[in-house]
Amino acid sequence: MSHAPAPAPALVPTHCPYCSLQCGMNLRGSGETVEVVERDDFPVNRGALCGKGRTAPAVLSSRVRLTGPLVRRPATGRLEPATWEEALRVTADGLRRTRARHGADAVGVFGGGGLTNEKAYALGKFARVVLGTSQIDYNGRFCMSSAAAAHNKAFGLDRGLPFPLEDVPRTGCVVLVGSNLAETMPPALRYLTELKDNGGRLIVVDPRRTRTAEQADLHLAPRPGTDLALALGLLHLVVAQGRTDEEFIRERTTGWEDARAAAMAHWPELVERITGVGVPLLRSAVDLFCDAPNAMVLTARGPEQHSKGTDTVGAWINLALATGNAGRPLAGYGCLTGQGNGQGGREHGQKADQLPGYRRLDDPAARAHVAGVWGVDPDSLPGPGRSAYELLDALGGDVRALLLMGSNPVVSAPRAAHVEERIRSLDFLAVADVVLSETAELADVVLPVTQWAEETGTTTNLEGRVLLRRRALTPPPGVRSDLEVMHGLAGLLGHEKGFPTDPEEVFGELRRASSGGHADYAGISYRRLEDEQGVFWPCPEADGPADGTNGPDQDTVRTADGTNGPEGPEGPEGPGRCSVEAGGGPDGPAESPRGHTGEPDRPAGNPHPGTPRLFLDRFATPDGRARFVPVVHREAAEPTDAEYPVVLTTGRVVAQYQSGAQTRRVDELNAAAPGPFVELHPQLAARVGVSDGEPVAVVSRRGRAVAPARVSEAIRPDTVFMPFHWPGAGRANTLTNPALDPTSRMPEFKVCAVRLERAAG
Repeated sequence: MSHAPAPAPALVPTHCPYCSLQCGMNLRGSGETVEVVERDDFPVNRGALCGKGRTAPAVLSSRVRLTGPLVRRPATGRLEPATWEEALRVTADGLRRTRARHGADAVGVFGGGGLTNEKAYALGKFARVVLGTSQIDYNGRFCMSSAAAAHNKAFGLDRGLPFPLEDVPRTGCVVLVGSNLAETMPPALRYLTELKDNGGRLIVVDPRRTRTAEQADLHLAPRPGTDLALALGLLHLVVAQGRTDEEFIRERTTGWEDARAAAMAHWPELVERITGVGVPLLRSAVDLFCDAPNAMVLTARGPEQHSKGTDTVGAWINLALATGNAGRPLAGYGCLTGQGNGQGGREHGQKADQLPGYRRLDDPAARAHVAGVWGVDPDSLPGPGRSAYELLDALGGDVRALLLMGSNPVVSAPRAAHVEERIRSLDFLAVADVVLSETAELADVVLPVTQWAEETGTTTNLEGRVLLRRRALTPPPGVRSDLEVMHGLAGLLGHEKGFPTDPEEVFGELRRASSGGHADYAGISYRRLEDEQGVFWPCPEADGPADGTNGPDQDTVRTADGTNGPEGPEGPEGPGRCSVEAGGGPDGPAESPRGHTGEPDRPAGNPHPGTPRLFLDRFATPDGRARFVPVVHREAAEPTDAEYPVVLTTGRVVAQYQSGAQTRRVDELNAAAPGPFVELHPQLAARVGVSDGEPVAVVSRRGRAVAPARVSEAIRPDTVFMPFHWPGAGRANTLTNPALDPTSRMPEFKVCAVRLERAAG
């Protein structure tokens, strides 16, 4: 008797929970027997996954994740199991009591760049409507806020990449500044490999000879903290050699004279003394960049995590603008976002100064529009609050209680020992997370929440491509979604309505709230995301905003489809308006009968196709022109001296992610990267008297960290490197400097002065 074979288990298409590539993957299985299966149809990674993505289901295991609420018992001082009803009641009471005693702004909210768009949106609404507090920010402030500020200054709009990744291999030259793609997002390295296979050239700027730098045609290794001088020196040479694109500058930019004058003060020999990069290498970089018919500049945390990060990114943007490498196909400036939803997470309201759709919180028209969607009085919305580090620094002082979702600042924040002390001084702390992180261990209440595979929701990757993560598994019975947590707390705090638990319903409200803003999601639906492998924002509705009105902050500026475009967030130079290009293939958008390069004509009422490529017709500024911003080099906030003669820089390794709260619970990843280390040059190791593998102490003005020495010629002799994934004695962020960029409020993670000492075994 024959039997038909059992049907194969269904594959659920979804996306990786880690970095901003948001690689496509399929999940198969149930319970704790889930496996990742390649998904070749998603264009960003085309099936490729790194070790973190392949092992992501390991964190779903009940062995490593939270499976029920915890409440700290006064009698024992320990976190002990509790019911959801008790945990929510204790949390609501703690927030209510603090608000009553000290005022609304005594309650803080701290979010994360890994939250879905729906959760980030709901968290911003919860803070401002339920708690009435201005004190909300998120760990994405530590990611690409400097690049975002520079984007807004130059282009009037912040989207990490203004073009899809598929364009990168087809340009002529890429300058990659402060990014180690081979370790931070390995599936993206293929784009650089394909670039070289196509005859393109790669320049990597990094003080370490990383696995990515080894792929470069030219590797520039400046002293940490001198990327600004390096970019200015390259622009000086471009001007001196007559290689500027005068037609582009004349027709599509403003502010060139002042920016040129600033750059000309940074002659090559001066730049060599500042950066340590020789003049011949500077000239070679200019030749490779300017000889290419098209070129791109891509930055990451290396030049951005500084107290001058906005100016540094601005200098690299000026280089792209001066050579005409912006606002046209296969050319431009872009930023490689870090966290999984670092892009979407800052667009919809969990940032201290923003409302959904990238609207500014201090813009009356923006407040009126969002308040209308929320059904509240615009005057009831609080104003802008503190940035992330400033909020953490205020804990236990002006801010007495904190609700924290999806972040682990005890490990990830600069001057981490101080931040840990401030967290311990709070009157009340509630943490919602999937694991018992180092920060959650300090909480009064821990709320276990669902993970990526257990919930449906959207994220926005580094390209500005909005994606749908699909629920593949039923979460454990003791776990709830963040939306359910906010719904429950809102009800206990007197807001029975306005916080739905269905993510698609929340996304529908987000669409209405973002409609007419720079990050306009109004034309995006879950159905479209399922059918189209994601949709690039801005994507307005075909015939107007999602709420069917013209919107309170509309203005008559032509967008890609020829309609009146939305007024967007004001940048530091004044209001910016969104004018962008939609559609098009890998060679750039098709010619439109209207006479400008952009989206082809479409019948009225058809869906907007989304906007893969920005700025091809005009930039998102009031006059449509990109703005040069004059900048000059300045030293790091904490230069080296006789007591602290070495520069520390920090970063990531391939097998761990961010604070390591999840990846440090995966056996395979721990086997590959079991703990912290101090990378130092053989010359420096000899001076200190340490050998490879021996413990070495790194001491800054803020503290001391100890980890094994990793002696390597891949790093400059005046620099040491530490990964920041671990707590305890090897916590790199014990050392880092919280000096802030005046515009972006980004801390100076990437450079601080240290000394090295031999440590006892």
